Amino acid sequence: MKTIYSLLFISLISFSFSASSFAQAMDFQANDCNGNPQHLFADLDAGQAVVLFFYMPSCGTCPPPAQKIQAMADKINQNCPGMVKGYAYSYQNSTTCNYTASWVTSNNLPLYTPMGGNGAEQVAFYGGFGMPTVVLLGGTNHDILWSTQNFVTSDTTAMRDLILNMNCVAGLNDLNNSQSSLTVYPNPSNDVVTLNFTNENESDFSYTINDLLGNIVVSSNTESIKKGIIERSVNTTSLANGNYLLNISLNGSIETRKISIVH
Repeated sequence: MKTIYSLLFISLISFSFSASSFAQAMDFQANDCNGNPQHLFADLDAGQAVVLFFYMPSCGTCPPPAQKIQAMADKINQNCPGMVKGYAYSYQNSTTCNYTASWVTSNNLPLYTPMGGNGAEQVAFYGGFGMPTVVLLGGTNHDILWSTQNFVTSDTTAMRDLILNMNCVAGLNDLNNSQSSLTVYPNPSNDVVTLNFTNENESDFSYTINDLLGNIVVSSNTESIKKGIIERSVNTTSLANGNYLLNISLNGSIETRKISIVH
């Protein structure tokens, strides 16, 4: 009989930790702890990546992972405003909204909207009981992209890449119609990327190349350019293999292209 109960216990634990294998997220539609309406599936349908962060009250190891994720998300949101959104839930339903709101504020975590309510139900759904439990959601199919109960710093890289693969286009400003002819080639590139566009008016022109964390790795001085066909070559020999964001600025309007470097 003891063996039967042990097997039953192991089966229940296995099921709990495999819950994150569900293809779709668990929807919620409720007011947050500040009284504002929130709807998870509406966020995902709008193209946002959503981080669910489940913490334990008085858990000293919970805030640092939340802060690392926020730093990563802040850099993505610099290039794609509003791309990443976060929600903070206690792992237990009995935690008050005042506590969660205070937890977010005292740990300087503005990325995360404080939520009350069904934290325990969601933790069980996503297969977690480790603290913190972190879940990344995205796509109009409301997919579970990634989850962990044992966060390590390198997890921010995995989360970052999954978010950027969702097409980082939200909030990027287009150049005005006169610059819509912009081409960037070759792409992928080895040592040089060439920019080519038709400029209809005198403009102030500059560019930067950012890595996927938002760091500027190549930049130009601002120069005045005249009307006509403009071509510039950008040296990329110093860049490591990988994906980058090329930002072209004309009179303050910015257009972004994703480029790949392969040496």
